Amino acid sequence: MRLLPEPGPSRTLALSTLINTVGRGTWLTASALFLTRSVGLTVAQVGVALTLTALVSLVASAPMGYLADRLGPRGLQLAALIASAGCTAALVAVRSFAGFLVVGVLMAVADSASRGARGALIAGAVPADQRVRTRAYLRAVTNVGISVGAVLAGFALAVDTRGAYVTLILLDCLTYLLAAVVLLRLPAVPPVPAPTHGPRLIALRDRPFLAFTVLDGLMSMHFSLTNIALPLWIAGHTHAPRWLVSACLLVNTVVVVLFQVRASRGTEELTGAGRAARRAGAFIGVACVLFAAAGGVPAAVAVPLLLAGALVHVVGELWHAAAGWGVSFGLAPAHAHGQYQGAYGMGMQLGSMVAPVVVTTLAIGWGVPGWLLLGGSFLLLGVLVPPVVRWAARTRPQAAAPEPVPAG
Repeated sequence: MRLLPEPGPSRTLALSTLINTVGRGTWLTASALFLTRSVGLTVAQVGVALTLTALVSLVASAPMGYLADRLGPRGLQLAALIASAGCTAALVAVRSFAGFLVVGVLMAVADSASRGARGALIAGAVPADQRVRTRAYLRAVTNVGISVGAVLAGFALAVDTRGAYVTLILLDCLTYLLAAVVLLRLPAVPPVPAPTHGPRLIALRDRPFLAFTVLDGLMSMHFSLTNIALPLWIAGHTHAPRWLVSACLLVNTVVVVLFQVRASRGTEELTGAGRAARRAGAFIGVACVLFAAAGGVPAAVAVPLLLAGALVHVVGELWHAAAGWGVSFGLAPAHAHGQYQGAYGMGMQLGSMVAPVVVTTLAIGWGVPGWLLLGGSFLLLGVLVPPVVRWAARTRPQAAAPEPVPAG
């Protein structure tokens, strides 16, 4: 139940992540107000810029992962953290939409490099049977770090001056640099030579792996349920008090911190990962039904339904995250962990791009039928993952074939 793993590479990665995500939490909390109130951008301009930078991040994910394999993941991770610090500091000088877009694009490339390098770094520095567990620790400390950063940002939001926002930006910049310093304690992972023949970006030619990536990315739309759809549903379509939005988010954060590592047990092998994805789809589907049932009923009924839905949803979220790590590590060749982790990240980027439109149209625009359609979609996505993983396992090179995934 402890937050940090045993001393060694996993703990170093966790400490670096914890420091960095405190800064990220401050930026995520205050970015919209800084850009609109201090820089002077419109809400529409912020939305367009974030969409474009998300697209850049999606396109850059696999190539940056390839570079992590070829150049060495620790070096690329350090370079990405330093570049991110520079981009963050540059936000202080932004005065226009064009300036923010330039900084945002550079930050998106650095973020893509960091994600691909981190996956390859875990694969190279952590024993195979501990990789998923390490990712679980990193997700738990990420939630703690962002929560702490959000609290710190609250003080600046209360002051609501440019000086306060600039302080938060510089704090975020500092955490990138401190995270890089901590990462220096990790032994360097040597680069892996590229194959002498054949295509370089093999992850983008691996059809079963890409099929899993698309399914997993579409499943990741469920993250927008608690961040976007549920607050709008509670405020506009239920009789529950609006403070319940915070309560549901708190349930999510606490459960992830306390139980993500435990939920990852058994997902180190493809068999367990496929089953976890199926369970995730079922639980998230049930959560959608509970959310739908809260619409229009008295507050005394709506409140327990919404809290139960939040709890059931986060259980599915834990299994979905663990399943993705198990499959993405389990299917990657030893010489291509970086690009496979980068390609896996493309699915998450795809989900984050389409989710706002999909979940608001269905859950808020269509109401109860939309919630039920969402629930059925998540259930179907979870059911489809195990056969796709079995297909992917059969296509691995025989010499390094993973354990077959049984039908059950």
